Amino acid sequence: MKLWRWILLLVLIAALAAFGWHWIAEDPGYVLVRLRGWRVQTTVLAAVVILLLAWGVIGALWQLVRWPFGALTRRHRRLSRRRLADGLVALAEGRNGDAERDLSRASRLDALQGPALLAAAEAAARRGESTRALESLNQAAQSVPQAARVRRAALLRRDGKPAEAVALLAPEADNGSLPPGGWRELALAALAAGDTRRARAALAPLQKSAALGSRNYQALENQVLVASVQSAGDAATLNTLWSQLPKNQRRAPVVVEAYARRAAELGMILPAMDELESALRREWSSSLVQVWGALGNEDLEARLRRAEGWLDAHPNDAGLLLALGRLCVKLKLWGKARKHLERSIALAPSAGAWEALADMWTGQGDAVMAQRCFRNALALTRGDVIQNVPTATSGVIDTRPIAIEDRDEHGVPRLRE
Repeated sequence: MKLWRWILLLVLIAALAAFGWHWIAEDPGYVLVRLRGWRVQTTVLAAVVILLLAWGVIGALWQLVRWPFGALTRRHRRLSRRRLADGLVALAEGRNGDAERDLSRASRLDALQGPALLAAAEAAARRGESTRALESLNQAAQSVPQAARVRRAALLRRDGKPAEAVALLAPEADNGSLPPGGWRELALAALAAGDTRRARAALAPLQKSAALGSRNYQALENQVLVASVQSAGDAATLNTLWSQLPKNQRRAPVVVEAYARRAAELGMILPAMDELESALRREWSSSLVQVWGALGNEDLEARLRRAEGWLDAHPNDAGLLLALGRLCVKLKLWGKARKHLERSIALAPSAGAWEALADMWTGQGDAVMAQRCFRNALALTRGDVIQNVPTATSGVIDTRPIAIEDRDEHGVPRLRE
């Protein structure tokens, strides 16, 4: 299709040239120039060609005259670009002093002033030179004011001044004109300052921009929502906050866990359990079932039966076994509690399982074994070596499987994660 367009264009040009030539040939015009006895006669077409040639010659001469003066400018531009490149490489390699020096020199070129000063401020901040970083940002604000404001907010947040960072970004946030990096800094600074409402307000425009990617945005969203839930001062505030959150934000396991823990602290055990059970029906989570098993002392027998039903579908879940062990301890079913807790520790040792096992020994009146289990819980938390504790099958051959074969709906065995 493009070839036909070019052919058509050439045909039109040829036709216009032919008609134009005949039109000029009929009357080529007459130009007379007389100056101090000189007389020059020519046609209009020749006069136009002469003027164009003269204009080209004058332009070439002007460029030739300017070339020596522009050599210094070109050299300065070339050196500035090289210094910018060297400075960015030095910044990436951690040579912050060299980076700041090269970037400061590169900023002398007006076209590179903004990005060079922003990078120089980052190099100074990494060296702990906050004053020099702020000076660089002040100069950068003349060419890239918005980027300099975002970097200043990041510097203030890292220096332990999140409230000042929020105040710096708030005017643009209220106008909705912050760039994606500004919304992220606003969310982080508001979190650090304890202003969870403003941090939540920064999530929507940040998600719309898609600047962080789904994984990084999800991590930041969970961080903001968990902090918001944990900051609820009373049950009414927590209920209001939870009801106002969109469904997709209430389904993240870490957010559900934070809500359940905070609701239990405020005395709302049943709502916490309802949210946990709803989340477990949507998607199984070992961490959530642990929290569910540790909540309160309400309706223990029914909860135990429900957990035993879950065990059929998740026989090798250490978190579920821990929840079962805790429920059995509360019901003083010492034998079942010991069996579940020892299997949980064998599958995935955890401080919570050792603590629950210590509670089981305490309930049976064995203070020595309880102390050993508590020491193991503390050692596991610290990363120290744990001590062996006698199990229910010590001294005999244990034929019980630790991990039970688990198959999917097609009968294919599932591999443990």
